[in-house]
Amino acid sequence: MSVINNYDNFFLPAGDLEEAKDFYRNKLGLETKFDFSDKGMTAFKVGDNEPAIILSNLPQAKPAIWFTVNNVQEAYDALKQKGITFLSEPFEIMTGWAVEFNDPFGNKLGLTDYSKTK
Repeated sequence: MSVINNYDNFFLPAGDLEEAKDFYRNKLGLETKFDFSDKGMTAFKVGDNEPAIILSNLPQAKPAIWFTVNNVQEAYDALKQKGITFLSEPFEIMTGWAVEFNDPFGNKLGLTDYSKTK
């Protein structure tokens, strides 16, 4: 049984957030989900889907897909037992907890829970 429930968000690097906002909002016609430009992130909705495209101009930004789980710590422990090597210990975010790892091909994946919103 999988510990993953659903997609959470899709992260993409963007060197210039203003240019990125213009492209995604004005050219692609996507609606802003949130704009935390002061923290280096802006998110865009895609239709009625909960997952968003989150653009970041932070230097460490890499393309990533995050998934939702019921409890990050439990998922972390279960996947670690299966040989997953994580990039860090679980860390706190505004909505709960998260942790990231790479698949065998170098693609960054993450897990998050919404424990602060329940």
